[in-house]
Amino acid sequence: MWTRLPDSRLLVEASLWSADFKYFAREMERIDPYADMYHIDVTDGHFVPGFLFFADLVAGLRPLTKKPFHVHLMTDNPINHVDDFIAAGADLVTVHMENGPIVPAVLNLIHRKGAASGLALGLDVPIETIKPYLELTDLILIMGTPMGIKGVKPSPFVYERVNQTKKLILSLGLQNVVKVFADGGIRENTVPELRASGVDGVVAGSLAFKSNNLDETFRWFHSMETNPGRLT
Repeated sequence: MWTRLPDSRLLVEASLWSADFKYFAREMERIDPYADMYHIDVTDGHFVPGFLFFADLVAGLRPLTKKPFHVHLMTDNPINHVDDFIAAGADLVTVHMENGPIVPAVLNLIHRKGAASGLALGLDVPIETIKPYLELTDLILIMGTPMGIKGVKPSPFVYERVNQTKKLILSLGLQNVVKVFADGGIRENTVPELRASGVDGVVAGSLAFKSNNLDETFRWFHSMETNPGRLT
């Protein structure tokens, strides 16, 4: 289970969107000794442009690893997809604050189905809006780039947004319960600042799958042992 992952170092999710789609099994075999989790983006062509991943594909990938699967639903009506993805093997399912009034119902459903729940915030979502839902949530996913787009620079405000999120969680005494991850714009020059801002983990795409030396890359990730944040 993802809740058993270590707390002392930066956690790394390998984003399957950056894998070579022709060779999923080979790609996962190569990175499996290093990644803490796999991040699976699901898009429906409505909530964000384009289509990514579906439940039957996730079920097909599930036997390839014992590592946790984090399914990130960037969809309209995510409540309609929760059952299928958990049945397919998702350990953690994240929905977006932008889904509006149905968010608490979706988070509750995820827990009832036996998975952990995550709540994602796009670039324009105020951090304080998550406060009513933090006790229903196991992970907050801070988006650093526009949803559904790869290869762009992160917003310069993402570091402060991470820090604000950590402060809010700390103020409610949930720092040992709710983790904060960053997704989008994960690069060599952004990871140290994200870690210093308080992230517990990052969603690494090309930085992981395109690495020519996974030993070195993940030693670098895991060298960021401390997570003080800027909580003053």
